Amino acid sequence: MSISFGQYLRTTGVRNALLALPLLAATQSSLAATSQLVTTEARQQLHAAYVQGEGDVQGVKLAVQTESAWLTEYLSHYGINSTVSFEMSANFWQFGPDNETDQNLVVAFSPILTFPLGQVFHKPLLAEFGIGVSLLDDTTFAGKNVSTHYQFEDRLGLIYQLSREDALSLRYLHYSNAGFKTPNPGLDFIALGYSKAF
Repeated sequence: MSISFGQYLRTTGVRNALLALPLLAATQSSLAATSQLVTTEARQQLHAAYVQGEGDVQGVKLAVQTESAWLTEYLSHYGINSTVSFEMSANFWQFGPDNETDQNLVVAFSPILTFPLGQVFHKPLLAEFGIGVSLLDDTTFAGKNVSTHYQFEDRLGLIYQLSREDALSLRYLHYSNAGFKTPNPGLDFIALGYSKAF
């Protein structure tokens, strides 16, 4: 029996994942406070994105991202102008028309390196790179068997900083098990998002 994407979001597992996001934010907030003992600026961001995969794959990505002031300062001592952050996310994917949908829930943790590229219309343009880990609820999704629940989450992104607090992002996300088990077709997504820092 198929369910709609809205019904899927109301299922117990997804509801618990959404309820866990504030807890993740609180945990990362305490980590940020610890980092601030070393330097003065460790910021957090709440991030929401629409994700589009191959064919009819669509979804949303909700994330909490915390800058590591200590690691960022450590890199600056070596002349590396970049920011190190850690992101916890919950991803909700859907594939196919309403009458035969396939859904998946993914939680992920990723370290992220962000560095400036320059300015566009007097606003900062940043690039980001990250390789993290993720846990998929279902190993068969959108007609693909990805073999393992554990996958790597690779990302390349552009961030347009509208203000100190607000940013738009365009990211390419790739999920694969790096060949630890076959088949390993991988899953690819483009994500358009908005971030709010605090």
